[in-house]
Amino acid sequence: MPPSFFNVALATWRSVHAPTGKSAASADIPQAVVKLSIKAIEGARTADTLGTEREGTGVVIDASGLILTVGYLVIEAGSILVVAGDGRVFPAHVIGFDHATGYGLLRASPGITKQPLAFGNSQKLNPLTSMRIVTHESAGGVSAACVVSRRRFTGWWEYMIDGAIFTAPPRGEHSGAALIDDAGKLMGIASLWVSDATNEGVAFPGNMFIPIHLLTPILDDLINNGRPRTPGRPWLGVYTEDIEGHVVVTRTLPDGPAARSGIKRGDIILGVAGNSIGNQSEFYEKLWSSGEAGDDVTLHVLKDKKVKHIVVYSADRLEYMRPWTVG
Repeated sequence: MPPSFFNVALATWRSVHAPTGKSAASADIPQAVVKLSIKAIEGARTADTLGTEREGTGVVIDASGLILTVGYLVIEAGSILVVAGDGRVFPAHVIGFDHATGYGLLRASPGITKQPLAFGNSQKLNPLTSMRIVTHESAGGVSAACVVSRRRFTGWWEYMIDGAIFTAPPRGEHSGAALIDDAGKLMGIASLWVSDATNEGVAFPGNMFIPIHLLTPILDDLINNGRPRTPGRPWLGVYTEDIEGHVVVTRTLPDGPAARSGIKRGDIILGVAGNSIGNQSEFYEKLWSSGEAGDDVTLHVLKDKKVKHIVVYSADRLEYMRPWTVG
């Protein structure tokens, strides 16, 4: 049973006003947490939503120079510079990307730090636990936070993970930030600012972190192959929202599978391959279980006051991006 709103609010206040924990004072944090400066390739499809110049935080997870961050920072990256805690600058390149989890993996020089952050057990991280959010110094450095909920997160960009970590109070400069426990272990990487971290239907802003246990099963694949070995999910290139029990299309990506099939803003997706849906979560479950990337997907769509069966030829999301090297 999730904690009450009162207990969450009280635990958050205590986390912020408690004496500094071990993780904030640990000497290895400034060395393991680095600044990332990214320039996207020319003509990047993600430029309109993510920009052509991006900054965020990365976490060195291996003495050989492996850096973990949130994937949207580095997708379609043309050049990447890493600024270490002592001001040294290193070039880096993307070696792995996983849209399913939202993680991006970089390779830089092994000289960045000799003290990478070790992984904690994020599966056992419970609400009301005090944590530290750590970014590079120019993005705010270290701040206290409290885990306020653990639950499924569903995003409008064909993204869903289970066991996401929600913290409060919020950090504005959060992209790629490290969530660290009092033992100095890495528990997650920051992805988003959210307006309701408690999922209680009230304004309680915070951040969503991708738990580190989602990385461990695919880490070797990302290092060796650039992506998980499992078949890619069917991807449609459609943005949706849950509105009054309906999955409503808010945007289709230019020249993406959905757009090429005639799906438009305002259409309502009622079902996938003969299975009815009532929310985004069900939409993604039915879509991803319908086959693999490249398979055709039949959507049942309310369009112009008529229910139509529209076949969408799905794609692999990475193949939609402009010519771009991973690995």
